[in-house]
Amino acid sequence: MSLPKIKYCPGTLAEGFNTYSTTCLRKVFAGKKVNHILPYAPPRSNEEDTEKFIENRKRISISGVQEKISLLLDKNKLRLTEKGEQGTYILKPIPIDLKNTDQVPANEHLTMQIAQQVYGLQTADNAMIFFNNGEPAYITKRFDVKKDGSKWGKEDFATLAGKTEENEGPNFKYDYSYEALGELLKKYASAWRVEIEKLFSLIVFNYLFSNGDAHLKNFSLLETSAGDYVLSPAYDLLNTRIHVDDSDFALSEGLFSDAFQSEAMEKNHHPGLDDFRELAKRFEIKQIRSDKILAAYTQLQPMVEELTQRSFLNEKTKRAYLLHYQTRRNRLRS
Repeated sequence: MSLPKIKYCPGTLAEGFNTYSTTCLRKVFAGKKVNHILPYAPPRSNEEDTEKFIENRKRISISGVQEKISLLLDKNKLRLTEKGEQGTYILKPIPIDLKNTDQVPANEHLTMQIAQQVYGLQTADNAMIFFNNGEPAYITKRFDVKKDGSKWGKEDFATLAGKTEENEGPNFKYDYSYEALGELLKKYASAWRVEIEKLFSLIVFNYLFSNGDAHLKNFSLLETSAGDYVLSPAYDLLNTRIHVDDSDFALSEGLFSDAFQSEAMEKNHHPGLDDFRELAKRFEIKQIRSDKILAAYTQLQPMVEELTQRSFLNEKTKRAYLLHYQTRRNRLRS
């Protein structure tokens, strides 16, 4: 694999850059001039590097099936953390055992950028980055680490629900509903009326962009400097339909705890606008507010296509990505 020819910022996807833009460097790398090419080869490429990555993974506490590597920024270079060090970045190389697996880093990067730039969702700062053989990876800045290296309190919704593999079995993070997710937010976030609109918007986004892995551990509450808890920045957003044949929702109970279905859901077996309006009502979001949120998702957003075309997906996957988006948007408008 050769080094990629860069025409767009690997962070913001802004036009006219052959490396990270100033905006990206400021947001993701504290203004330091970081190279978009890492000084080492990807995992599994040679025995020596593989051993380093295996040892590094023992020091990262973030769960999930995708390989995650802990990095920190040393002056203007990213390096693997060593024993006793707190990483401030998570590197996600190309995973194994997925369809179109080489497209996963670009898929996640694009979806996170669309969430932030088009729909105004607060997301973990992120970028594309490349190993020295040209293989792509996704890098994200940890939002739970303070400048002094200590950590903010963070609880995912599986923990808030009291669900573990030990007490609920292997599907513990999927056996729930999004309505019940809102009830947890009301219980644990003092400013829940503000935060629940953010949660609602994120749930709609995940549906629109075919994120079938939006399970309990991919939503979290994060401690603030005031000592209370708010919805954390969004993370792990990607179009899973590109890689697996999954359902509309990650949570097995779907949107509602009581299996409510709109006419559209009963007829087409896919949710429509009325399903999300009902969810907003149960979240106690005023209709004027929920209609405004939903309008952003039902309207055609030209910037979605612009960012997709600038992304690091290959041409075939770009077409599939936009087709999934348009299909879901049509359903959402029904």
